[in-house]
Amino acid sequence: MDWMETLVVVVHVVIAVALVGVVLIQQGKGADAGAAFGGGASQTVFGSQGSGSFLTRMTTLMAVVFFVTSFSLAIFAKQRAEVAGEAGIPMVQESSSAPAQADSVPGIEGSADSESEGGASDLPDLE
Repeated sequence: MDWMETLVVVVHVVIAVALVGVVLIQQGKGADAGAAFGGGASQTVFGSQGSGSFLTRMTTLMAVVFFVTSFSLAIFAKQRAEVAGEAGIPMVQESSSAPAQADSVPGIEGSADSESEGGASDLPDLE
């Protein structure tokens, strides 16, 4: 992972956390009705219109940055996959051990012959 990809990942995570925080800070649509009965005086920190327009702009800006970093990470992943495919490196690592054969598993060999010759089976009778 080069430094550019690391930077995009860090910005992506920070923006994601900040976006969640800004969305949780915002008031719902029903909060305007409470302001009509005298509850709006506490919002004078953000101006006469309250914090709605400021938080809306911040949410929009952070959402745009989040989508840009998402697309950037997708492009980095695609380039990494193409480089791995061109180099002959398999995308999915296969195990180097061969699958187990029936004759290499202990207890398998001859078990069918012993049942047909009248030998006892480990399975219970269902009859």
